[in-house]
Amino acid sequence: MDNKLMLMIPGPTPVPEKVLLAMAKHPIGHRSGEFSKVIAELTENLQWLHQTKNDVLMLTASGTGAMEAAIINFLSPGDRVLVGNNGKFGERWAKLAKAFGVAVEEITAEWGKPLSVEDFRSKLQADSEKTIKAVIITHSETSTGVLNDLEGINKAVKEHGEALIIVDAVTSLGACNVPVDQWELDVVASGSQKGYMIPPGLGFVAVGPKAWQAYKSAKIPRFYLDLGKYKKATDENSSPFTPPINLMYGLQAALQMQKEEGLEAIFKRHEKATAATRAAIKALSLPLFAPDDAASPAITAVAPISVDAEKVRSVMKKRFDIVLAGGQDHLKGKIFRMGHLGFVSPRDILAAIASLEATLIELGNTQVTPGQAVAAAAQILIQ
Repeated sequence: MDNKLMLMIPGPTPVPEKVLLAMAKHPIGHRSGEFSKVIAELTENLQWLHQTKNDVLMLTASGTGAMEAAIINFLSPGDRVLVGNNGKFGERWAKLAKAFGVAVEEITAEWGKPLSVEDFRSKLQADSEKTIKAVIITHSETSTGVLNDLEGINKAVKEHGEALIIVDAVTSLGACNVPVDQWELDVVASGSQKGYMIPPGLGFVAVGPKAWQAYKSAKIPRFYLDLGKYKKATDENSSPFTPPINLMYGLQAALQMQKEEGLEAIFKRHEKATAATRAAIKALSLPLFAPDDAASPAITAVAPISVDAEKVRSVMKKRFDIVLAGGQDHLKGKIFRMGHLGFVSPRDILAAIASLEATLIELGNTQVTPGQAVAAAAQILIQ
């Protein structure tokens, strides 16, 4: 059946009808007074979502573009940085920083395991000459379904006193608590097609006072992603370059929906979706790839033994029009990932779990008791 496809992946995520309709409006001039009012509202609501009174800047870019902006605006070639790498996206940020001549030292963990706070603390404590300029962390590592301990790592950075903390919050912002001002996070990057509930195309960078100090001496060349230009324009309710007007209409509607729901309710909804999905997977006797105490609010990764992960994905899409994500790099074919980020409701979770039960039965898994996983998920969702 056409037009019944359901995205259960870490991004793009489902888009509410209200957002789609907002994006269908006629565009207006991006230098007009009317659009200045839209930018002013967006800025205020983005600060609310980030829990900050400081700058939140909008870029016409993906989350990777926002991360590139975070590196080139606050670092110089040769700067020593620590990069957490326990998955595809931590690995990407290390490659990205190296591309600009930054001296990267990776702190690694096995894919599927969280980064160690103590590994960061020991490196930072040993840096008596304060040569470490930044620590770069992926908060929610969606390639493996792991949520890294940002609060703990940030405390170690603050004890160091000099280093910036640069955070990839692409799949944690709008899904779990990221209190930018309370934790004094210096740079936080995110992307629109995740917890924001709009299509890809907008990147966001929250910038604190310490980062702006570093900006003054940063030496990496920049032009389109020069955040100083974006700050100056945003302070005037404008943009330095032509923005994606209709996408920003969608963002306006999405942020209004989020404010109406409230931060605590948003976090609780994602917490329940994560717990329900993991309970259902356990009821199906399928191994979870990430531990319970480090579970991402965006995605649950499953490492099936008795059934092929790619066959699960294939049947789910063919029979039920539900798209699951696969494994990446050496995990390709070994795991599948079920998303529960953004505009995903309890009904969506139950539908996906019921469909997964049916898929496993079709693939010959004799351990499945029909309804058992659905019941396990429902027990959490109705609380």
